[in-house]
Amino acid sequence: MTTYGTIPTSSLPSANIKCLSQAKDHIQEGLGTRRPWKLMFNTHSINLPRTLSEAISRFKTNACYFRMNYAMIVLIILFLSLLWHPISLIVLVIMMALWLFLYFLRDEPLVVFNRSIDDRVILVALGVSTFLFLLLTDATCNILASVSIGAVVVLLHASLRKIDDLYDEENAGLVSGPSSSS
Repeated sequence: MTTYGTIPTSSLPSANIKCLSQAKDHIQEGLGTRRPWKLMFNTHSINLPRTLSEAISRFKTNACYFRMNYAMIVLIILFLSLLWHPISLIVLVIMMALWLFLYFLRDEPLVVFNRSIDDRVILVALGVSTFLFLLLTDATCNILASVSIGAVVVLLHASLRKIDDLYDEENAGLVSGPSSSS
């Protein structure tokens, strides 16, 4: 039996897995690693800060340590608020795809008309266009309310969660503040 002209199926899944693995690595490099939800929502680590400066210090440290988790929380709140606005949801999915391909998954600089585009320009352009396109879909109140609710949830959690038990695996020590790499 000849196999002339057939495509081997064993190489296709491995190529897809490799592509997905690279995408995951790029996203984790860009946003950091997702921390365990169990650590994030440990009820023994929640208490009121004694001073405003302690609350600010907690916020900075927790915002750096849990930034991927916080981004996921805000996106979930935004997604849930757009369930009743399918056009806005479609726009959000399209913009998220653009973010993935133009910002997170690129290995090389973006070149347009033989000119290299800086990552900061891409970041600002994608951020502004995402915001504008979502506002043009007649779900302005939902979008602003959901992003505001997400920001309040993140602010409250980051300010109320103690930072004594945060362990940075990469540096093998306690997280000391926003300057630590996570």
